[in-house]
Amino acid sequence: MNSTITAPGSSIPYLRTRLSLMMFLQYAIWGAWLPILYSFLSGHLKFTGEQIGYCFSAGALGAIFGPFLAGQLADRTFATQKILGVSHLLGALLVFLMGMTGEFNYFLALSALYGLVYAPTMALTNSLAFAHIPNRDTDFGPIRVWGTVGWIAVGITVGQILFRYHTPVGVSADDVTAAQNAGRAVAFQISAGLGVLMGLYCFILPNTPPSRNAKQNTAWLEAFGEVAKMPLVLLFLIAVPVSIIHQFYFVQADAFIGSVQASIVEKGAFEKTISEVFGVGGGLMTIGQMTEILVLAMMPFLTKWFTRKHLLLIGLAAYALRMALWAFMPTLPFVMAGIALHGLCFGCFIFVAFMIVDENTTGDIRATAQSLFNLVIVGIGTIVGSIVAANIVGNWASASGTMDYAKLFTVPMWMAIGCFAIILVAYPNRSKSLPG
Repeated sequence: MNSTITAPGSSIPYLRTRLSLMMFLQYAIWGAWLPILYSFLSGHLKFTGEQIGYCFSAGALGAIFGPFLAGQLADRTFATQKILGVSHLLGALLVFLMGMTGEFNYFLALSALYGLVYAPTMALTNSLAFAHIPNRDTDFGPIRVWGTVGWIAVGITVGQILFRYHTPVGVSADDVTAAQNAGRAVAFQISAGLGVLMGLYCFILPNTPPSRNAKQNTAWLEAFGEVAKMPLVLLFLIAVPVSIIHQFYFVQADAFIGSVQASIVEKGAFEKTISEVFGVGGGLMTIGQMTEILVLAMMPFLTKWFTRKHLLLIGLAAYALRMALWAFMPTLPFVMAGIALHGLCFGCFIFVAFMIVDENTTGDIRATAQSLFNLVIVGIGTIVGSIVAANIVGNWASASGTMDYAKLFTVPMWMAIGCFAIILVAYPNRSKSLPG
């Protein structure tokens, strides 16, 4: 893609508004159901830990094939906004069906198909934005932050619906849990409605045609050549364990936070007030997205104060600290502090990593390069991470019959410390951007 394709005379504030709405819808679609998926599958559909791991992994398959399909099409054949529109309309149908089924094989197949059409859109929205904004350091953060706002808005909405319409009174705690788990199906319906809206909206996004200056027809082969160089090769390799660490958060956090809140109820603390504010399910986890907003809003300043290497190290330190807090201090204040660290985890590592990919690849393969990194973060890392978090470490930590969260979260803590050491030693202090 060309580095800037904005039509002459286009208003930058108006462009930012259009791209911000794109990000809002993009991540609201995912944020509606991902935080509640584990509880829905285990508590309502009664899937085993092994089956849940496979369901999480199936959705990541799309991120593996995405670079070779969506990225190639966007860089060589079709306008990016058209690919996004078709993908989201198909995704809306698939996620609606996911909320309707209770059979494992059917849900697994739908998850795999949904991942195929949705996962590549995360990289494509990035590449579309990068193609039009004048300055990635100052412009991308304030635009991408609206994706986090969308995640928060829909997370609280789902939480409030569960609290107000699927939390019966005058019944046992088990009956309340069962009702809430069944009610989590509403998240898939909300996601489907947002998907239809996003799909239609994509067709009026700024035109982002394929590059006419391609060096070769196969975009992903050209992208591999650029990714194989430093610092991208190190970044791509370290992204796999980081994604595994990330999956411990998404797979295990809902149940862990729920267990902490349940223990507070027994002690007569202020759990009811917390539920009224954040709802149930993934509502409390939106604290992490709130801090993410702050970090992304600060990104224009952070990129001036810190090098890319320093920002990556801050993100990895936050990952390690969050897991340490949850492993060794599982009380509500420290649990909430761990959730709040999500802003630094995501903003200083994953968000900055996508910026590094953009600035270290040439313009005619940037959609494919973004998709390749998405392959690692959302594809390979998620598949391996889901199996590790739900099956291997999850089964090991719950061998006694109840989950030992100290054992569980110590594993990703040490992984984050190891990644920190590798980046500290091996990542170059400075790297040069490639021309658009």
